[in-house]
Amino acid sequence: MINYTQLLVLIFFIDSIQTVSSQEILKPNSAMKSHETLEISSIEFSGGKTIVNMTVENRIEGGNFCADRNIFITDNSGNRLKLIKAVNIPECPKTHNFKSVGDKLSFSLEFPPLNPGTAWIDIIEECSDNCFWFYGVTLDALLNKELNEAFKSASGGNPEDNILLFRKILEEIDSSNHGIEGLLYVNIINEAVTAGDQAEASVWYKRLLASGAPRLSTYVKYLNDRGIKYLP
Repeated sequence: MINYTQLLVLIFFIDSIQTVSSQEILKPNSAMKSHETLEISSIEFSGGKTIVNMTVENRIEGGNFCADRNIFITDNSGNRLKLIKAVNIPECPKTHNFKSVGDKLSFSLEFPPLNPGTAWIDIIEECSDNCFWFYGVTLDALLNKELNEAFKSASGGNPEDNILLFRKILEEIDSSNHGIEGLLYVNIINEAVTAGDQAEASVWYKRLLASGAPRLSTYVKYLNDRGIKYLP
């Protein structure tokens, strides 16, 4: 005889184990990336592996793409995890040749497991030409949701309101040295410039310089290349 109460408890227990042992982050936000059409569709944590699922869209006639063997993840503690294997993408110098403009390729990169509690990662390809990278990839589901809502609101909002949106998130994570921190400063500064408030932009530029945000020099260069620079 089947005891349905016991069966339901067993099903719940098994489901709980699966929830703990596997997790997937859909379309995580990143602070900066190298290739406009290269996207992270999801990151899976399952079976003692970290699997990064990506898509890339071709924008040129005769385009091609490959993955160098020397790809690694760095976590927020500075640990470096090397690529174990790539799936559905050739290893350079072999290439995937796109059939047409707009053609997409989906592929996966498999790495060792991350330490529990890892809040963000960088994904970096070290190669000789046209290497890809993602900085500040956010692994916190709640923070990703908050960022998505802020970016959506900012797309139709006015600069003053947008500054408040990004300031709120920055204040929540400022003490954690999160990899997305620099992006929030950049957004605040850009919104202040858009509003024509040079004094506000200058204040936040100087705060960025003093912030110690991960990859600080990259964000400062990004702003400087766009003519945004204020004396410390």
